[in-house]
Amino acid sequence: MHPTTPEQITQWIQDSVGNAKDDGFRVMALRPLEADCILPYQQNQLRAGGTLSGPTMMTLADAAMYAAVLAHYGKQLLAVTQDFSIHFLAKPSQHDLQAQAKIIKAGKRTVVLTVHIYSQDVLVALATGTYALPTQALK
Repeated sequence: MHPTTPEQITQWIQDSVGNAKDDGFRVMALRPLEADCILPYQQNQLRAGGTLSGPTMMTLADAAMYAAVLAHYGKQLLAVTQDFSIHFLAKPSQHDLQAQAKIIKAGKRTVVLTVHIYSQDVLVALATGTYALPTQALK
């Protein structure tokens, strides 16, 4: 794990990923191979039926994976999502979403991760994914 802070990882993501800053995405805590993140609730995240949209949860999961990768490998802004899958398990409430990303395998070229997404302490989604590391990360 590189010596980075949650604030530093948050800033890297907000500076390099589309709407991350406007959405309020933040990294809350870092541990070896893990990152805890939050996506604050906003009215525009709702879909019919009053539930938070799937794309909202997918965005949080992918950003949380990216945070774990950046925390482990350092400022590798060219790391990209190679594979992504999500299982929606329960209807999230109209509150902030929390994500716990964990690196399962930290390889030289790819990183395999899982993300648990919670809404008020209820597990609402489980995502898995693989990040590809840029060639320069290998040097």
